[in-house]
Amino acid sequence: MKYQVVPVTPYRTNCTLLWCRKTLQAAIIDPGGDQSDIINAVEANGLTVTQVWLTHGHIDHAGAAKVLAERLGVAVIGPHRDDQFLLDDLEQEARTYGFPVHSNFVPDRYLNDGDQLSVGELRFEVLHTPGHTPGHVVFHQPDAGLVFVGDLIFASSVGRTDFEGGNQAQLLASITGKLWPLGNETEFVPGHGANSTIGRERQLNPYVADSVLG
Repeated sequence: MKYQVVPVTPYRTNCTLLWCRKTLQAAIIDPGGDQSDIINAVEANGLTVTQVWLTHGHIDHAGAAKVLAERLGVAVIGPHRDDQFLLDDLEQEARTYGFPVHSNFVPDRYLNDGDQLSVGELRFEVLHTPGHTPGHVVFHQPDAGLVFVGDLIFASSVGRTDFEGGNQAQLLASITGKLWPLGNETEFVPGHGANSTIGRERQLNPYVADSVLG
């Protein structure tokens, strides 16, 4: 597996282009905007995009998903249906935060905990991880020891829970109950900022380190 992070929107969201080395089939995770930059990365790597995946419904992650998927002729997959209220508010959110205005939409498929996704010969496990939003999901590729976590957790921080639908207790339960069991060596690609590992965050994260949570 290979992947490339394409920073998008004024919030510098980590839109991720990932692909199967053998088939050159690809998926795009969280295309919040700047679709021309995403398309340029696809073309530069000679890839065929087969799916668009969403970790959650916030505009900086989902804003350009539908228009990009329509341009590429592929489906939008995810997040969990509990984030539909956010996708129903994208037009208003765009106006509020100064994003290009795209239509509200319903994804082609919602995701549930334990679902499996495929890109070429790669297999991914979906984990439902509410807290930052009710319908937040992450995408785990066990062979690569890699998980794409959206805004659930960051290097030395965690996702905000002061937005509509956020829940601090759920966030902590998702991190400790869903991410920690993936193992200390597992690397994660967050929705913003640098990569980290589960082991590092269990040791050093001021919000969820083992020494903090007990």
